[in-house]
Amino acid sequence: MKAAIIGGTGYGSIELVRLINKHPFMEIGSVVSNSQAGFRFSDVYPHLSNIIVEPLETFNPDRLSEENDFVFFATPSGVSSKLAPKLIEKGKKCVDLSGDFRLRNAKEYESWYKHSPADEKYINQATYGLSEIYAEKIKTSNLIANPGCYPTASTLGLLPILKTNLADYESIIIDAKSGVSGAGRGLSLTAHYGEINENLKAYKLGAHQHIPEIEQVLQDESGNPITITFTTHLVPMTRGIMCTIYVKLKENIKTKEIHHIYSEFYKNKPFVRVRPEGMVPATKEVLGSNFCDLGLHVDPRTNCLTIISVIDNLVKGAAGQAIQNANIMNGWDERTGLTDIPLYP
Repeated sequence: MKAAIIGGTGYGSIELVRLINKHPFMEIGSVVSNSQAGFRFSDVYPHLSNIIVEPLETFNPDRLSEENDFVFFATPSGVSSKLAPKLIEKGKKCVDLSGDFRLRNAKEYESWYKHSPADEKYINQATYGLSEIYAEKIKTSNLIANPGCYPTASTLGLLPILKTNLADYESIIIDAKSGVSGAGRGLSLTAHYGEINENLKAYKLGAHQHIPEIEQVLQDESGNPITITFTTHLVPMTRGIMCTIYVKLKENIKTKEIHHIYSEFYKNKPFVRVRPEGMVPATKEVLGSNFCDLGLHVDPRTNCLTIISVIDNLVKGAAGQAIQNANIMNGWDERTGLTDIPLYP
């Protein structure tokens, strides 16, 4: 199956290239970058020399639909909402890595993303692609809204406890930290070496566009209105996300019992690893992989559950989950092409 990548020069795209290149059932078809069309991919990313030799293309829906079987959109927000429908109408299955189809409320999207929303017809068609939770819907969908990186780590960390009656829904605090690749490849003062090196910086307090996405999933799955406190930080590393999540518990319960709840919830989910009691995961332990690792601790003094959730933001938080979703859509084992051991050290 030939897979096209739209938005070919960002970090999400280059991670798709790396993962598709070793996938047994997919190969890289067209790579589209309007800004770099005509250049070879290796001109932009020299490490791809002799791997992808075809030049980057402009977006042409007729040619793309004729030459490719499947499409990944790794475009900035506000782009795929205009382009994806042209390929969906030609019968192509699409996975969108931007935020254009994640929020069901168009006004909410416009408020948080500062772009015009997608046509309601396609918002209604889209399936939210949190692979571990919505696999049955993903199987029959032609348009997947791939989750954001922070929402993936946050919701996988929270859902098992929110599916019980143990959590105080009004107490949820998510302290999230990301490597600089989460800011994309574009030049900005925020990601400038002199600004981020030997520095730790909070940003978008109360205004991060992933807030409504996280709340939407938590509300859907818990059946309760939920408002979170969510603070993001940039840390001086390239890859990785750690979410330290705090939830007050309604009952006195030990870490061992919480660990059992999580282990049962994810027992058939190969990419979520619940660490043994007393072990806390680190970002380097999932580097380059599609794993989400979880650590759990209940403080008996405060009766507060602390959840540590770590992912590689470019794999499980983007391209890896996109391929996991493509596997599910095509009836393949969800682990196909994604079984690499994390890079260490």
